[in-house]
Formats: sequence, C-alpha cells, structure tokens
Amino acid sequence: MRQLVILLILLVSAPVSAEMPVIQLRVANHVLSTEVAHTQTSRTQGLMYRQSMGENRGMLFVFPETGYHSMWMVNTNIPLSVAFVDEKGVILNIADMVPHTRTAHSSAGAAKYAIEANLGWFWERGIKAGKHVSGLERAPAAE
Repeated sequence: MRQLVILLILLVSAPVSAEMPVIQLRVANHVLSTEVAHTQTSRTQGLMYRQSMGENRGMLFVFPETGYHSMWMVNTNIPLSVAFVDEKGVILNIADMVPHTRTAHSSAGAAKYAIEANLGWFWERGIKAGKHVSGLERAPAAE
C-alpha cells in the first residue's frame, strides 16, 4: 500500500510535458528534423534542461506575430545556433549562443520563426542570411 501511495505522489507531482509535433525542414538543401514549439508554454521551455540533441535535430519556434524576437540561454545546457526567419522563409540572421547566459540574441528584422540547432550547424553547411527554409507551412499555427 505504501508503494502505491508513493507512486501516486510521484505521478501527481511529475511535470506534464506534452510531446511536441516534429516536422522536417529543408534549410538551403539540408534536412533538419525539428520539434515545433508553437504554444506559449513550449516556446518558453524551448530546449531548456536537455543534455544533448542529435546532429540534424533542432527546434522550430513559431511566433504568434511577425516582429523583432529575441532568444536567450537561461537553463539551457546545449550550445546552440539560432536562425531567425521571416514569414516567407528567408533567414534574416544567425547567432551563436552560449549555455546558461542571459544575453539576448535578436532578429535582424521582422521574424515569424526561429530555428535552433546545435552550435555551428548552419555555419558548417555554409548557411547564411538570405538562404531559404522550406517546409514551414507544415508547422502548426502559433497559439
């Protein structure tokens, strides 16, 4: 009986994490499998607390409005690069981010999306501002 009570306490106190949708993006002819953060909760959580991420994996942030957005690395353990993308799928700018910092990395223009990948993923593939991202239409709308 005591084990059942402990199990119930653990289940009730465990954080609830809804699985995010995953879509394939083509970033300048390179495939990136992305979890989609399209809700306020998933955008706020982002990649915090994770210890690693696969080589061609990332996270797509879908913002409710097109505008100047910023990202930071509080409680994020993985060094990341972020590409800010406009509503037409054009990369506006790419920034490298250091774990556990509060430095704001901002879009260079009005962005509808941000794509986080492992540090250097964009650079290693020669992806720069002005390149196109396809597959964004498969992402759920921002909530």
